[in-house]
Amino acid sequence: MLAIRSFKVSDKDKLADLAVLAFQEYQQAYEDWPALVKRLRCFAELASSADIFVATIANEIVGAVAYVGAQSEKADYFPDNTPIIRMLVVAPKARGQGIGMKLTQACIDKARSGKNKQIALHTSSIMKSALTMYLAMGFEKTADAPTLLGVDYGVYVKRLGNDD
Repeated sequence: MLAIRSFKVSDKDKLADLAVLAFQEYQQAYEDWPALVKRLRCFAELASSADIFVATIANEIVGAVAYVGAQSEKADYFPDNTPIIRMLVVAPKARGQGIGMKLTQACIDKARSGKNKQIALHTSSIMKSALTMYLAMGFEKTADAPTLLGVDYGVYVKRLGNDD
């Protein structure tokens, strides 16, 4: 049974391995795969400035995502005072079970509970499954983001309706 829980320090190495495994299918698209691997292996470092949600099935980590709060430091291509979703990863063997959607929804729920008007993320068109999911969940492309190691990215925003 799928469970979503908060990050524990003991998850660090497992999240590093999972992030690399989750991105491996895109290896040929990035100009410098070793440089990307180095960045991916730092997933747990996001815990110092973000909330990390971890998905488990039978106590095995099968997915994770970072939620960066509206007031936290983030790249300048994201809208001001907007929380963001970072590094959604799902183990290839666990895909197709709605894990990515549940992790994304956990971030949306956290943003809503904080009375945020929107939430943002960045992704690439090469990540077809993730992009399809984000669009189905109501995210809309609002801007281009800088290219990362030869791969084009865009900024996507979902309005939350917290306008009161």
